[in-house]
Amino acid sequence: MQQDQQVVAITGAGAGLMRATAREFARHGARLGLMSRSHQRLEAVKSEVEALGASAMTVSTDVADAEQVESAAEQIEAELGPIDIWINGAMTTVFSPFHAMSAAEFRRVTEVTYLGYVHGTMSALRRMRPRNSGTIVQVGSALAYRPIPLQTAYCGAKHAIKGMTEGLRCELLNEGSSVHVTLVEMPGLNTPQFDWCKSHLPQRARPMAPVYQPEFGARAIYWAAQHRRRQLYVGTSSALTIWGNKLAPAVMDQVLASTAVSGQQTPEPRDPNSPDNLWQPVRGDMGARGRFNQEAYDSDPQLWLTTHRGQVGLALGAAVLAGALWGAWRKKRQHHHQRGAPLAWSRR
Repeated sequence: MQQDQQVVAITGAGAGLMRATAREFARHGARLGLMSRSHQRLEAVKSEVEALGASAMTVSTDVADAEQVESAAEQIEAELGPIDIWINGAMTTVFSPFHAMSAAEFRRVTEVTYLGYVHGTMSALRRMRPRNSGTIVQVGSALAYRPIPLQTAYCGAKHAIKGMTEGLRCELLNEGSSVHVTLVEMPGLNTPQFDWCKSHLPQRARPMAPVYQPEFGARAIYWAAQHRRRQLYVGTSSALTIWGNKLAPAVMDQVLASTAVSGQQTPEPRDPNSPDNLWQPVRGDMGARGRFNQEAYDSDPQLWLTTHRGQVGLALGAAVLAGALWGAWRKKRQHHHQRGAPLAWSRR
C-alpha cells in the first residue's frame, strides 16, 4: 500500500514521543487514528497533523481498559478504513524506590504500560490476521534489557512487552501469517513524562543521559513501520546498554547502582503538590518535548548505520575486497621487482 494511504492507529498520541510520531506519519500523508485519555491534547495533536496535510480522528481511550481499546479500533476502522499499522506507545511510570511504592501504583503502571500493549495488540490482530496483512509496532526501551533503579514497575512492563511480543512473533511465523510485529527499543527521551509521572523522589526526575529529542525516536518508529525488521535499537546509548548487559551484566549492576539514582534526578527539589497522570490526565497541553532541550540530541549516526546496514555491509565488503586486491597487487609487484633486480644489476 502507498504510504500516503496508510491508516495508522497510535496509542498515547496526546504527548511526548507518540505525539511526535503522529506528526512524523502526518508528514508522509497517513490517515491517523489517535488515542489518548486527554480529549484536550488529542484535539491539539489533531490540529497539528491536519496542518501538515494529514487526516485524523481522535478517540479518548484508557488503554488499561481492553473494551475501550476495542471500541477505539472499531471507530477508527469505521471512519478511516482498515488499519495498516498499529503503534503501541501509551505509558506511565512511578519514579520511586521499589519499597516506597504501593501495590496499587505498581499495578496501575503495569496495566497501562504492559497490558495496554496487550490490549492494543489484540485489537490489531483481530483485524490484521483475517486480512493476512498489517504491522504492529511495539515501542520498547533499552530498559527491557537492562533495568535501572527507581523504575522497577516501568522496567518490568517493558520486559513483559518484549516477552509477549517475541512469543507472539513465533506464533505468527508458525501459522505463516504476513502480519509483522517489530520492537523499537528507545533511549532516554526529552518528553513531558518527567514532569507529570508520579514520583516519590526528593528531587525532580530526569532521563538518564544522553538524552534525545522525541522527533529522533519518531523517525525510528516510522522507519520500523515501513521495513520488516525484527527489532530496532535506537541510538548509540541503547545499543551500548543492551550489548553491555549481554556481555557483562554484573558490571552493569555495579555501574548503575552507583550512577543511576543520582543520574535520574536534577538538583531541583520536587514539588510534592504537583499533579501526576497515574490515575487521570494532567490538565494542559504539554506538547511532545520536555524541559531538556539544551542537552537533547536530534540525531545519532548509530540510527543511520542500523537503518542502512545493507548498504554499510556492501560498502565494507567492497572496502575489504579492494584492500585484498590492492595487497595482492602490491605483493605481486614486489615479487616481480625482487626477481628483476639482479637482471638490472647485471646489465651495468
